[in-house]
Amino acid sequence: MAVLALLWGSGFLWTKLALQNGLTPLQITVARSALGAAVLLLLARAARQRLPRGGAIWRRLAVAAFFCNALPFFLAALGVRTVGSGPAGVLNATTPLWSLLIGFALGTDRGWHPRRLGGLLLGFAGVLLIFSPWQGGGPSSGSGAFGWGALALLGAAASYAVAFTYMGRVLADTGTAPLALSAAQLTVAAGLGTLALPAAAGTTDGFNVRALAAVTVLGVVSTGLTFHLNYRLIATEGATGAATVGYLLPVVSTGLGALVLDEALSLRAVTGMIMVLAGVVLTRPHRARQRPATLALPAPAAPAPFAPPTERTDR
Repeated sequence: MAVLALLWGSGFLWTKLALQNGLTPLQITVARSALGAAVLLLLARAARQRLPRGGAIWRRLAVAAFFCNALPFFLAALGVRTVGSGPAGVLNATTPLWSLLIGFALGTDRGWHPRRLGGLLLGFAGVLLIFSPWQGGGPSSGSGAFGWGALALLGAAASYAVAFTYMGRVLADTGTAPLALSAAQLTVAAGLGTLALPAAAGTTDGFNVRALAAVTVLGVVSTGLTFHLNYRLIATEGATGAATVGYLLPVVSTGLGALVLDEALSLRAVTGMIMVLAGVVLTRPHRARQRPATLALPAPAAPAPFAPPTERTDR
């Protein structure tokens, strides 16, 4: 669990380093998806799991790949341009709050009792406290400047929530093994990103070997390998144990941002992070609810493809 949290929670750090060394958000999205897919394809082959067959399931995977991989990967990288990796990890952890809002809006979650409503309000209040738009400050430090970068990261978290809802309805009982299904989904995500690359031609300032190293670790380790570790954790510890990792990801992303990138960490930012995580805890139902798990994360810290149904708190 500790290794998984460290590898998964470092996703925003590697994204930040790739950006600082010349790669664009779209290039990171494509490379991350392709490398993660390559790892999962190898793991699926080793486990003798076949890719899904039939046009219907691949069309569903295309929708899932867009909302769970291509779009949030791009938005996360876009947001990390101006937001520190620590606050970015906290914003990524708001995914369960968005999932609850979507459930209420669609009528699939009717648990409007005070504890969950309070958790919802507390979580988003923590986001406001972290960035404090009423004050000045640099976005990289997590204070002030609640601008487009923070909005992009919140959009990524909301996109994961949309993906969770969609996947739970149309891909929960496909009969395809998890590794193969996730490998197929990331492969589609890489394809979607590749199709968009011509539109971003000429936007890069040139990248170096550090950027290649960072995006390689992001794709292979923080996306592909972490999915495999998460899958094994679910098998050995159950869904509740695996969900616990989600609460560690913002802590890891914040710690690495402070140690490696020298990001400032104020008492107000720490308080806001605690409020977000407390809000997520309060919004969880009393009994463990099953929901597809993602890599990603980002997300992220690196949320990406889905494992067997379980509840997660991140991307």
